[in-house]
Amino acid sequence: MKRLVLLLALLALVFPVVGQDMGSCMLEAPESAATINMIGWTYPIIDFYADELEACNSVDNIDVNTQLLDSGAAHDQLRLALGAGGTSPYDIIMVTQGDIESYVAEGWMMPLNDLIDKYEDEYQISDILGIGDMTVDGNIYGLPMEQNTRHMFYRPDLLEKHGIDVPETWDDVIAACGVLDAEDSIVIPFTVQLHAGWAWRLEFMDLVLGFGGDLLNEDNSPAFNSDEGVMALEKLVEIVDACMGEEGLTYSIDDSQIGIATGELAMAFTWASRAAAMDDPDFSDFVGGIEFAPAPRAIEGAPYAATGGTGAGLGIPANIDDDPELVFQVILEAMDEETMLRGSNYGVITRQAVAAIADARYLPAVFETIAGGVEGSNVPAIGAVLNPVLANWLPQIVKGEMSAAEVLDAAAEAYTAEATAQGFIEG
Repeated sequence: MKRLVLLLALLALVFPVVGQDMGSCMLEAPESAATINMIGWTYPIIDFYADELEACNSVDNIDVNTQLLDSGAAHDQLRLALGAGGTSPYDIIMVTQGDIESYVAEGWMMPLNDLIDKYEDEYQISDILGIGDMTVDGNIYGLPMEQNTRHMFYRPDLLEKHGIDVPETWDDVIAACGVLDAEDSIVIPFTVQLHAGWAWRLEFMDLVLGFGGDLLNEDNSPAFNSDEGVMALEKLVEIVDACMGEEGLTYSIDDSQIGIATGELAMAFTWASRAAAMDDPDFSDFVGGIEFAPAPRAIEGAPYAATGGTGAGLGIPANIDDDPELVFQVILEAMDEETMLRGSNYGVITRQAVAAIADARYLPAVFETIAGGVEGSNVPAIGAVLNPVLANWLPQIVKGEMSAAEVLDAAAEAYTAEATAQGFIEG
């Protein structure tokens, strides 16, 4: 109940603050009325961008409506809408790199190359970092709104009190949890998001890469059910047992953000987009008292076990009723330099010209993780097949009925069957 109340407070705080800082929209009024609908999932910098999109409501004949849900609900609604065929009810959709891979494989996305070329001079689109993360086979399907990665949030006062060094590896995290478990000022020593199948999939995939393994072979056959894969899944179980327990498994991204800001948690491994709120006195009980470090490594000397780069972007579905050019201009109005400079108060923006002058305490940990972290892949079979298969199978490990090797072998069998059916593996 406490976390629910705080979550409602978070949403109440974010929207008025962002709305008061809304920019302007400089578009000319179209001849015909256009209703432009956007869907995404809520967190501070996205709430900011949603308000910036709605700034174009000041222009005659333009009506922009934004709908922000939690991540799981937004993805479910998007897949239902886009998979139904016919005209998309959404003109602008929020997408991650993984979404792009999946949606392009389904034929649901519109390439933006021609529009980018047309509006480059006016909007300096090439200044936006991470466009390659939203590119498949040379076609660009989204414009990145923010950079993101997962990294460590921690209470230095508690680590110093117990003589704990800032964790550099996942084994360091597990060891710290063994000490912090007796700290009576907290509820849980540490959380990593494992509250949903997609979250298990993300943490597992990055740990496999962190241990030096691969997800797929060159022929798209499974490589994740390897020794490195078993080590990765077993390490996640170790983290759950040592640091989280059953209650920690319920912590969403919002819950972890609230937990570290209110003293419920001593440490958290969560998204950089949630770091700015740690210094917001209306949200955090520990302003200036939360520190940040890069993601833990799977093993000493390995890359940080977190992918980084583009967190989310905006794209256009393949089948919309409105003029794609007008929709594209509305997106660009919300992503100009002036807007992104204000947006840097809420998260890690994507324009190089703004990144050079933006300043926030958490940025060194973010950029170090992105630069030194494991590198993901935009292989279409990962987004279209592997991601949903792993999201379905990996959480089975907590039931205790299958070993890590058995779970991964079952996932490999399911992946192979579906990848073969979809033509990613030759039959």
